[in-house]
Amino acid sequence: MRTLPVRLAPDEDLRRALEDVLAREGSQAAFVLAGIGSLRPAKIRLAGASDPVELPADWELLTLSGSIAPGASHLHAALSNQKGEVVGGHVAYGSLVRTTAEVLVCLLDGWTFSRVADAQTGYAELVVGKSLSAPSR
Repeated sequence: MRTLPVRLAPDEDLRRALEDVLAREGSQAAFVLAGIGSLRPAKIRLAGASDPVELPADWELLTLSGSIAPGASHLHAALSNQKGEVVGGHVAYGSLVRTTAEVLVCLLDGWTFSRVADAQTGYAELVVGKSLSAPSR
């Protein structure tokens, strides 16, 4: 396990940028340990919804957590607006960093994450595997 502090710049797509970090580091699996910052717009898929909604105003990123896999991440965020109202859900592509995003990523060397359709849940669910270069345990 390697931890990597990451600072994302304005206008970066939060989800895509974290997947890019994974690729640059040569990893196939990671978790977000913590994340804060700001977004505009935020694109969030709310609980039980099939499509994300776009939240166009300025949003504070209060918390960010989840798994990162190449093109198959599962990130949750809690956001607050200028009135202090909080909304949360799944982070979708198109959530752009407003001023900064500060994220602590845990790279899981020797592991792979992917997502496969699960008939029981109806969603693409996490599949954990060992990479070919995984140390023996």
